[in-house]
Amino acid sequence: MCKIYNTIGCLTTINNHLNHHKIHDLQSLNDIIEFQNSYFTYRQQIMLEHEVLIEKEKNELKSDLKDLNELIERQKLSAEDELNKGIDKLRQKLNILKTYLPTNHIRRIIKFFKLLYYEKQIQYNENNFESRVNRSIKKLTDLQQQKNNRYQFIMSHFGDAIKLSCTKPLIALDRKKGIIDEVGSFIAGAIGEHCVVKELEKLSDEYQMINDFSITFSKPIYNRQENDSIRSIQIDHILIAPSGIFLIETKNWSAESLKNLNLRSPVQQIKRTSFVIYKLLNKEITGFLLEKHPWGEKKISIRNLIVLINSKPKEEFQYVKILTLSELLGYVKYFKPAFSNIETQKITDYLLVINNKKTL
Repeated sequence: MCKIYNTIGCLTTINNHLNHHKIHDLQSLNDIIEFQNSYFTYRQQIMLEHEVLIEKEKNELKSDLKDLNELIERQKLSAEDELNKGIDKLRQKLNILKTYLPTNHIRRIIKFFKLLYYEKQIQYNENNFESRVNRSIKKLTDLQQQKNNRYQFIMSHFGDAIKLSCTKPLIALDRKKGIIDEVGSFIAGAIGEHCVVKELEKLSDEYQMINDFSITFSKPIYNRQENDSIRSIQIDHILIAPSGIFLIETKNWSAESLKNLNLRSPVQQIKRTSFVIYKLLNKEITGFLLEKHPWGEKKISIRNLIVLINSKPKEEFQYVKILTLSELLGYVKYFKPAFSNIETQKITDYLLVINNKKTL
């Protein structure tokens, strides 16, 4: 199997975007595609789940209200009994005091005020009997009112109750979809790049591939022929094969989109990358990347490919081959081997070192 290095570029961009927005449950391209395909199913599931939750809440409220009614009744009877006992004790004290005959003037004055106090207490308790009972059960009656209001709302507006219950999870789901939609073009690109990787994985281990090769130059590389100062390059895949190097740019464009898209951009991109890769490798060919040959220095062939997943244009472009995915393997295998396994490994290692530096 072909050796693969690095994650595909579009997927790296997608993962960085999702992590930035704190979406961590979509771990792979398949997870993302599954979410997109199942979005409306997820919405329906949320609504069904909350319909069950509201039905359950309604039944629980009905049971709670019954239990509360019983508890309030018991608490009310207990409070009434306690208050009646308190009033009875005051009356007993009042009656006892009435039978008491003081022997001096001071004691008669004290008796008078005590009688007045007991009478006032009895009168106060009797006048405020109901309010004091109600105060003792206020927390329970408030809870009863709250639960009853909720129960009546669910009974009369069941659909609205479900919608309100769904609001937060649906907002979260829609937020996730919106964030994913922001990188929709990268998802299409990742699907295309993934298809190319799976196709090239079928090659033997004599082949090695670096995904998402990119580098920036502190001092631009000048292409005199194109009058172009190149400050950075990026290519979807570099395939290091026994027959040479294949630079591969992947485009997941539909046939309809292809008619409206300008292929010059990817063609120019891959030609710029090819020029830079040739310059970088050319410095290291003699005695380092390639084994010496009695006839002289060997040449590293660089072939430029644009792989279109579905269909390709009829036009042809100089120095760049346009292929469909189904044509890719046949084209790569067509060329005869020119390098040993040691040489391809040296080229791969050298390119990986450059890619890891990111800046030269």
